[in-house]
Amino acid sequence: MGIHMQRLAVTQAVLLSALLGSLNLAVLLDRPLARAAQPSDAALKEQADALMKNAEEMVAHGGMGDAKAIVHHCGEASRYAEALLAQIPPSDPRRSQASVSLNEVIQQCKRVSEIGAHADPGLLLNPAIKARSAARESVKSLGFNPKR
Repeated sequence: MGIHMQRLAVTQAVLLSALLGSLNLAVLLDRPLARAAQPSDAALKEQADALMKNAEEMVAHGGMGDAKAIVHHCGEASRYAEALLAQIPPSDPRRSQASVSLNEVIQQCKRVSEIGAHADPGLLLNPAIKARSAARESVKSLGFNPKR
């Protein structure tokens, strides 16, 4: 065996022992070697609270006849719904139910923006109320208590 082969064998032995050592350490500590970044429930709750705040303010402004504010808050609610969809990992069991409601928030807010701020606020109120209801449902499906 040449010197090159000996060095290669030593290098492989060192790498193998390092790998096995780290695996043994992970087994002894009962922890995985690497973890995928998961959003904390606190981060999800913060997004859910912001979604509900905008959904409630959107409908409140509808009662006051402020179409521009309805469109604004609906846009913000849609943005928070999209952020929540992006944050919930695919492996989370809450995702399937929450995604249906969050997509409904986005769809209804899209209707509000299509109708526009120059329309009668009464026309905006129906999709705004539907968006608020969907927001409440999504927050409940994530296991949080929707603030009113």
